[in-house]
Amino acid sequence: MKATRVPYNLARFDLVSIRLVVDCVQHGSLSAAARESHLALAAASRRIRELETAVGEPLFERHGRGLEPTAAGRVFARHGVGLLQSLEQMGNELADLRQGIAKHIRLCSSTAAINQFLPPLLARYGSLHAQVRIELEEQVSTAVVAALREGRADLGVFVEGAETEGLECRLFRRDELVLVLPARHRLVGRGAVSFADAVDEDWISLNDGAALLQKQHEAAHALGRPLPLRVQVRSFDAVCHLVASGLGIAILPKNAALPIIGAMKLRWRALSDSWASRRMLLATRAGPQDPAVEDLAAFLAEPSQKAKAAPRKRQ
Repeated sequence: MKATRVPYNLARFDLVSIRLVVDCVQHGSLSAAARESHLALAAASRRIRELETAVGEPLFERHGRGLEPTAAGRVFARHGVGLLQSLEQMGNELADLRQGIAKHIRLCSSTAAINQFLPPLLARYGSLHAQVRIELEEQVSTAVVAALREGRADLGVFVEGAETEGLECRLFRRDELVLVLPARHRLVGRGAVSFADAVDEDWISLNDGAALLQKQHEAAHALGRPLPLRVQVRSFDAVCHLVASGLGIAILPKNAALPIIGAMKLRWRALSDSWASRRMLLATRAGPQDPAVEDLAAFLAEPSQKAKAAPRKRQ
């Protein structure tokens, strides 16, 4: 049986009221949200009641400590945030048009691609196409794929392994994973070492959703062993700081890790496992693409483009 959709009078969902709901969810307080929206408390309360009447159910539960969003309130706020962000982006793009910038491209990328390859490529592309502005967002690989599928990104760069149904992918670059060790660790030495020789150590890794962490879990599972994950962080720098403190060992992309390893006087060893050699993919949603997006994708995927970032200066 097909569900009946309830029609809403969208004219009653004005931007001030939408922002008010978003602020209420963020602050948990009507008075704080009213201040953010420059409204009197009575006027803010009336706007919330009018929205609830239009929606047909409460957006918030009222209690002595403030407001708690209902399921309807959370849905309303989530879509409200997206709408407000889209309007802000529209305003920015209109302002850019007056300055000669004709196109915005949203590029979402994994940390590994940003730390190893993208900066010099984007700088080069920007010098050739001054009328194009690239908005770069850093995410873990699974979040990059989600951003592409949901239309929040025009292009995505991520490590192979995430589900790519509905996307058109091409090879971007390859990288190599290495073991990062404290200077006096038992595994310090020459030559490649297998993950099996290190699996029982305490590990420092990236947050959930990172392709690197997923691969470590898969490799440990294949060995029939748990992964003793001690700390998870967002950045390669943070991983290396924790390794330097002796809290554990880590696996990181070689090109990104070597400058940090040198600066922190850490040690590294190659991994002999086949999965340590990775492919990075460049993807768009399936179907016809904007010519500017396709032009950037072709530029980034071209192997002849120099993509090695300059080494870091020691501070």
